[in-house]
Amino acid sequence: MSLYYQDEYVTLYHGDCLTEHCEWVDGDVLVTDPPYGGTFRSRHGWRSGESAKKRIAGDGSVTIRDDALELWGDKPALVFGFWRRPMPPGTRQMIVWDKRGGNGFSGDYKMPWADATEQIYVLGRDWVGKRVPAIYSIPSLHSASPERYGHPTPKPVALMSELLTKCRPGVIVDPFAGSGATLVAAKLAGRQAIGVEVNEEYCEIIAGRLERTKEGQP
Repeated sequence: MSLYYQDEYVTLYHGDCLTEHCEWVDGDVLVTDPPYGGTFRSRHGWRSGESAKKRIAGDGSVTIRDDALELWGDKPALVFGFWRRPMPPGTRQMIVWDKRGGNGFSGDYKMPWADATEQIYVLGRDWVGKRVPAIYSIPSLHSASPERYGHPTPKPVALMSELLTKCRPGVIVDPFAGSGATLVAAKLAGRQAIGVEVNEEYCEIIAGRLERTKEGQP
């Protein structure tokens, strides 16, 4: 478990963010999609490329999420979540991600309403930028999108880029880096970032994405 990738903007560690690589705790703004108890599984089973190896480690509860947030303290944080699970302690506001137009809908298929949103919890203070409604209407990634990279719950770089515009200056950190959308968005914005990912397959994916990413790309 070690330093996996580094360039002038992003440093990525392979390992456990709670026990092996805690360098991220010294960052300035946390932006992450942690295990939050969703135990994600498509109604059709795992999609092509989403093997058992790539299921989200620790996703049976919010314990890992809350342990990481305890390490983080009271600094600013944007944390993705699931409405059926408890929100993080200290949540000050909730942002809604309107996912319509992307990869269909989720939720109970016996209900006449489909889940078309996801929650992002705001913790801490010192956010910046013009005041806007707390709703981001950005389509989720279609099942055929190359941006999925075999991850069961990938986030669009466009969404992460919008969220970063509200983050104060300093180092962006993502201790649950997944397929790397937060780190890619940070590099596009010319921001320093630190990521940690426990799954080496995802580290390889993230490193490839970052190598292809240039600051200021459209």
